Amino acid sequence: MRRLTRTVAAATMAASLALVAACSSGSDSTDDAKGGNGGSVEKVTYLTSFGNFGRDSYAWVAKEKGFFTEAGFDVEIKPGQGTGSVIQTVVGGQAQFGPIDLTGGLLQLGNGQAKDFVAVAAIQQRTMAAIASVEGKGIASPKDLEGKKLADTPGSVVRNLFPTYAKMAGVDASKVTWVNGEAQTLMGTLASGTVDGIGQFVVGQPTIETVTKKKAVLLPYSNVMQDLYGNVLITSSKIAKENPEMVKRFAGALLKGLEYALAHPQEAADILKKNVPAAVPAAAKAELELMAGYVRSSNTGTQIGTLDSGRVAKSIAILQGAGALKQNITPDQIIDFSLAPKA
Repeated sequence: MRRLTRTVAAATMAASLALVAACSSGSDSTDDAKGGNGGSVEKVTYLTSFGNFGRDSYAWVAKEKGFFTEAGFDVEIKPGQGTGSVIQTVVGGQAQFGPIDLTGGLLQLGNGQAKDFVAVAAIQQRTMAAIASVEGKGIASPKDLEGKKLADTPGSVVRNLFPTYAKMAGVDASKVTWVNGEAQTLMGTLASGTVDGIGQFVVGQPTIETVTKKKAVLLPYSNVMQDLYGNVLITSSKIAKENPEMVKRFAGALLKGLEYALAHPQEAADILKKNVPAAVPAAAKAELELMAGYVRSSNTGTQIGTLDSGRVAKSIAILQGAGALKQNITPDQIIDFSLAPKA
């Protein structure tokens, strides 16, 4: 499924509380805490993809429902800041796992900006990257972005993929201004009127409308780039090589949480609220319902998490055709297919 100005008006910031990041959920377990098999659990730090939104609530579900514990993990959940930041944190060893947009990962790897990470499972089978605005900004089509000011975090896939999207959508990227922002304040900045649009995932629509009190307008990248995956779970190349069984166990538990959250969106939203008090359950539930259509595809049947080498190769070809990659890369350089779920 790929960023600002500081504070906004008090009313806007009050609404933006739904987006404030929280630290880990639940109480910390001790080193000798017992897992589902009676053995000691392994402490792991997991980053969300982008802040603490409903789209990432499946991680709290996996923790709350005991899926992580059953797999032998004591998981600390921290808010991520987009693809570039998640890669850097995982490779740097401050976290062991986190989701990134696969296309963003390809851009990072293919342009020499990051290395030593691998994807081990898909979260979404289609990219959810999009430009988000609200009614009244004069944005109804990609061409309308020319002359506009957009905000996103610097490492966001939406921002880094924008030149490719613009080229394929017939937009002059040089006529679009980008300003830096942070995951937790993007929607508040849009609500304040200081920017015309923000980088966002399509599932952010209900939260945008909650914060801005206006009807959201979204330009999904998937409308012009249909072969791109969305988020994938990554770990460091070192962990994947040295402890593959641990990686499989963690991915399995997380995907179990994802499947449960999609089947029970209201319960998942309530679990998110319990662990992130500023969350808005109605918006979180709506995000999960929107995300459901991106998690499975006709290519995967009922199996969640699968990754197809041929589709990844098509994604690489799209980026290469747009001149977005400085280096030639192959699917095996970014995905460990021996660890990914099989279709």
